[in-house]
Amino acid sequence: MPTICLPDADAVRLASPLPEDVEVLTWDGSGSPPETIERTEFWVPADGFSPTAAARVMPRLRVVQALSAGVDELIGLIPDGVILCDARGVHGGATSEWVLTAILASLREFPAFVRDQARRECNPHTTDELQGKRVLVIGAGDLGQQTARRLRAFDAEPRLVARHARDDVHAIADVPDLLRDADIVVLVLPLTEETRHTVDRDFLARMRDGALLVNAARGAVVVTEDLLAELESGRLRAALDVTDPEPLPPDHILWGAPNLLLTPHVGGNVRGLPARAYALVHDQIGRYAAREPLINVVEGAY
Repeated sequence: MPTICLPDADAVRLASPLPEDVEVLTWDGSGSPPETIERTEFWVPADGFSPTAAARVMPRLRVVQALSAGVDELIGLIPDGVILCDARGVHGGATSEWVLTAILASLREFPAFVRDQARRECNPHTTDELQGKRVLVIGAGDLGQQTARRLRAFDAEPRLVARHARDDVHAIADVPDLLRDADIVVLVLPLTEETRHTVDRDFLARMRDGALLVNAARGAVVVTEDLLAELESGRLRAALDVTDPEPLPPDHILWGAPNLLLTPHVGGNVRGLPARAYALVHDQIGRYAAREPLINVVEGAY
């Protein structure tokens, strides 16, 4: 009988019904672990709980199922012989909604109108639009595909980029040339040692004057100082849900940067997320109990 460890009673409720032939424990990493924690084979960690710490009390651990799509913070911490699975497919809808919201708010200048509202001022003016815009979406996984689908609904022209080219998807090596024609650049790629600081001075210099950079990936994909220079010059605009550092210190210069829309890493934070996340957990536990192949297995640095 495999033992499954979930963070709390709500997690058990959302993942139910679970197979009858599994033992279910709950532990969020605080306080003393359950007496039988050493039998845990399949673990869904609470937010911020390190696999390194858990492994000391879970010697039989075989699977770590993350609830996030990005698992860069877990790479290198998973014990040898333990399978790491991400939550790919769970966050795509919500985060792509944030991408579209950020693009539309930036182009239609909603932040300026909100500031006018706070001052009780009417300052009507003509804004930009999304229709007809050429959008470079860097990252062609679930989130990239969902973002592209929503962009097409607004009559925009998305181009997807992945590590390697395939049907209707460009290779990452093509990005320098693609940047020259892009009105908007959307970042939805995972953070790895290869992608860290992808968006640097040279990358930004290739973007068109007045272009919009949208980051829904990880803050460290962008060199913050290089982006700040472009924002302060007025040449580029940006919408960021993630920053480097994160969380952003209260005295950080990015807070007051011009031409910037900033949100505090809330792209996937929607009311429907827990149910979708634990539907995946339910499926994975069923697969594990039945000795079937797991999905969303992370290979190497993914």
